[in-house]
Amino acid sequence: MSESSSLPAARGTGPGSRAGRLAAIPSGRRTKWFVLGAWLLIIVVASPFAARLGSLEENDPSAWLPADAESLAVSELQAELAGNDVLPAVVVYHREEGLTADDRSQMAADRDALANWFPGTPPGEVVEAPDGQLAMYSLPLAHGEDETIEAVESIREEIGEPGGGLEVAVTGPAGVTTDLVSVFDGINTRLLLTAVAVVTVLLLLIYRSPWLWLVPILTVGAAYQPAMAGIYGVASQFGVTVNGQNLGILPVLVYGVGTNYALLLISRYREALRSHEDRHEAMALALRKAGPAILASGATSSLGLLCLVAADLASTRSLAPMAAIGIAGALLGMLTLLPAVLVIVGRRVFWPFVPRAGTDGRDPDGPWAAVGRVVRRRPRPVWMGAGAVLLVLAIGTLGLDTTLSQEDQFRNETEGIRGQQLIGESFPAGAGAPATVMANADATDAVTAEMEATRGVAGVMPEYTAEGVAVFSVTLAAQPESSEALATIDRLRDRLSGVAGAEALVGGPDATALDIDQANARDRQVVIPLVLVVILGILGLVLRAVVAPVVLATTIALSFGASLGTSVLVFEHLFGFAGVDASMLLVAFVFLVTLGIDYNIFMMTRVRQETAEHGPQEGTVRGMAATGGVVSAAGLVLASTFAVVGVMPLVMMAQLGFIVGFGVLLETFVVRSVVVPALALDLGRWMWWPSELWRRPTPQRVPATQPDEMEASEVPM
Repeated sequence: MSESSSLPAARGTGPGSRAGRLAAIPSGRRTKWFVLGAWLLIIVVASPFAARLGSLEENDPSAWLPADAESLAVSELQAELAGNDVLPAVVVYHREEGLTADDRSQMAADRDALANWFPGTPPGEVVEAPDGQLAMYSLPLAHGEDETIEAVESIREEIGEPGGGLEVAVTGPAGVTTDLVSVFDGINTRLLLTAVAVVTVLLLLIYRSPWLWLVPILTVGAAYQPAMAGIYGVASQFGVTVNGQNLGILPVLVYGVGTNYALLLISRYREALRSHEDRHEAMALALRKAGPAILASGATSSLGLLCLVAADLASTRSLAPMAAIGIAGALLGMLTLLPAVLVIVGRRVFWPFVPRAGTDGRDPDGPWAAVGRVVRRRPRPVWMGAGAVLLVLAIGTLGLDTTLSQEDQFRNETEGIRGQQLIGESFPAGAGAPATVMANADATDAVTAEMEATRGVAGVMPEYTAEGVAVFSVTLAAQPESSEALATIDRLRDRLSGVAGAEALVGGPDATALDIDQANARDRQVVIPLVLVVILGILGLVLRAVVAPVVLATTIALSFGASLGTSVLVFEHLFGFAGVDASMLLVAFVFLVTLGIDYNIFMMTRVRQETAEHGPQEGTVRGMAATGGVVSAAGLVLASTFAVVGVMPLVMMAQLGFIVGFGVLLETFVVRSVVVPALALDLGRWMWWPSELWRRPTPQRVPATQPDEMEASEVPM
C-alpha cells in the first residue's frame, strides 16, 4: 500500500499543486544539481561577509541601554564635558597582615609607571584603608571596548602578581568590563564546535549509520554561512547591536533548529522510500508531506522571535533579526539543499538500515502507539493529573529573585570581582564602582545635602565643575549591582528629582544596571503577550481551527511556568546561584515558546491528517505513533544543543541553557506526548472547532491494533 493511498493529501499539497511543483525542484533528476550548484555559489559569496560578523561585536553594557536611559545621558554628557569618554580602572593593593613600606614603595613605582603609560589621564591619588590592609588608586581609561581591554590587560600583565603575600588586582568598571568581554572571546567558535560535536553524537545514536549523520550536519553548516552573512549585512547597515551573548546563542540555535527540521524530513523521506522505488518521487512526496509542517514551524519561530523588536533593551532587541535570519537560513537549507543532497547520494546513505521499496518499517506495537492507547483509555484524568504536576512545578516561580550583583554574575571568580571583594572588606562595598551625579552648579549645596541624606549613600565627593554642570562621585554602601545598590540609586534619583532647578542625573555602573533592569521589566510586559498573540494567529492558520491553537498556546505557557519554577529551585539549591538573571527571562520565554511549539505543530499537523480519515480518537493515536520517535529525537537534539550554552562561565548563559534545555525536554516528553494528546482525545472533534473536521461526522473506528493500518515513526530511539 503506497503512502499516497494510506494518507489523505493535504489541501494544496498534491503533485500538481504549487507546493508540489516547488517540491519537485530539489528532488528533480536535473534540478537537484542546479540546487547544489546554487548553494555552493551562495557559500562562496557569503563566507567572507560571515567572517566579518565578529568585528561588529560590542559587549559594553552601556551599548545595550534604551536611548532614553538616564545613565546613558550621564555617560554622554560626561564625555562631552571632559572632552573624552573614560572608564575608570581601580588598582588595588592588599596584604592580610597590613601593607609594608616595601608594598607602598611598589605601589608608588607602579603608579608612576602608569602615569607615563597614560599621560593624558594621570592616576588618581592613593587612598589607604583605615585598617592598613588595603590601598588603591583609580586610573581613567579610554572608554572604547578595544582600548579599555587592551589597557587593562597590559596593566595586569605588568604590575600583577608581585608575590610575597602582596595581592594586586585591577578592578573597577574597566576591570569588570574586561572580565566580561574575555568570557566571550572566541566563544562563538567554541560553542559552534561543541554544538556540532553534540549533534553528531546524537545523530549517530539516532540513525545508527556511519554516513547519514553527515548529511544534516554538513547541510546545517552550509546554511549557517549565508545566515551569518545576512546578519552581518543587517547589523552593519541598520546599526543592530551585536554582542557576545547573542553571537554565542546563534550557532546553538541554528544547529538545534536545523537538525530538528532535518530529522522530520528524513523520517518522511524514509517512509516514502518504502513505498516508492524511485528516490526522486519519494523525496518529492516527503517534501509535500513534511514541508508544510517544517515551513509552519520555521515561520512560527521566526515571527515569534521577531517580536523581540518591540523590546527597549538594545541587546534583547538585536536578538530578533539575528535569530530570525538564523532560523530562516536553516529552514531554507533543510527545504532545498538537504533534499537535493539526499537524492544525489541515494538510498545507500541509510546503510546498514537501507529502506527498500515494498517493505514495511511500521511497528503497530511501538512505544508511542502504546502510549497513545494508554492515554486514550482515560484522557481526562491523564491531562488533569499531568497539568496538576506542571502547576506544582510552577510554584517555584514564587521564589524568583531577579537581581544579581556583579560578583554573582560570574560562575568563577575573576580578578575584577576579587578586587571588588577586597575593597568591600576595607571600604564601603561600592567604593570601587561609585555612582556619578551631574547637576546644575547653582544647586550644588542642595544636591549635596540630598545625596548625603539618602539612605545607602556612604560618601559624596565633588569631582569637577564645567560649563555650569557640577559632577559628583557618590560611593554606595552596598555591593555593586546588588538589589540594595539598585534600591539606593532609585532613592537617590527620587530625592534629587525634587531639588528645584538642579536637573540632576544619576549614572554610573549601578545606575546602568537599574536602567537595564527596568527595561527588562517593561520588555517582559510588552513582548510576552505579543509573542502569544502571534503564535495563536499562526497556529490558527496552520491548523485552521480556534480551539486547538488556544489549547496548544496554553500548554506551552504552562510548560514554561513549570520549567521556570523547577529552574529556580535547581539554581538555588543545586547550583548555588544567588538569583535569576533578569535579562535571561524574556529570552528564555521566547526561545522555549517559539521553539517548543514546533513539536506541537509537527504532531498536530499529522494528527489533523489522520483525523480527516479516521476521526479524532483514532487520528490522535495514529498521529502520536507516526511522530513520536522523530519528535522525541528532535527534542533531545535541541535540548542537548542548548545545554552547550550552560558551560559558559557567565551565570546568565548557564541559566539560559538549563531552562531552555529542561523546558524542551518537558515539552517533548510530557506536554506533547501526554497533555496535548489527552486534551485532544477528551475534546474530540471540538478540538478542531470551527473547521470542517469539527463539522464532519466521526467515521467508524478502526481498531488501533491492526498491523496493516498503524504507522509508527521510523526513527529508532
